[in-house]
Amino acid sequence: MPPDNLPVHRRFPRMTTFILLAVVLLLAIAAISPVQLPVVAYKLSLISLAAVVAYWLDRALFPYARPDGYLVKDWRCGPCGPNVSHVDFPIVTEYMNVFIWACLRRAIIVAGVVTGVALGL
Repeated sequence: MPPDNLPVHRRFPRMTTFILLAVVLLLAIAAISPVQLPVVAYKLSLISLAAVVAYWLDRALFPYARPDGYLVKDWRCGPCGPNVSHVDFPIVTEYMNVFIWACLRRAIIVAGVVTGVALGL
């Protein structure tokens, strides 16, 4: 339950503004040219599929360099122990640069595949 002293716009879940904007734009497309709605759904599904394929491509190409491998404890464990850090999932200090590069590598692969699929539409 959020505290009562939070502003109204901070009580909603994250990305609420963008979800509402997407719904408004979708309604605008439906009002202006309803025949384009299947095209929009098709393009969104291809972009989503490209993101999933890119993620699994990264996992297949770099099975031993996953970003979550550089965390202090397994993130899937959840709160199975005292959290001695102020962050949710602390990174092993010696592997900070490797963790950053692993995250960047994954982001670049996903961005490249999604961009490639989007340009092919």
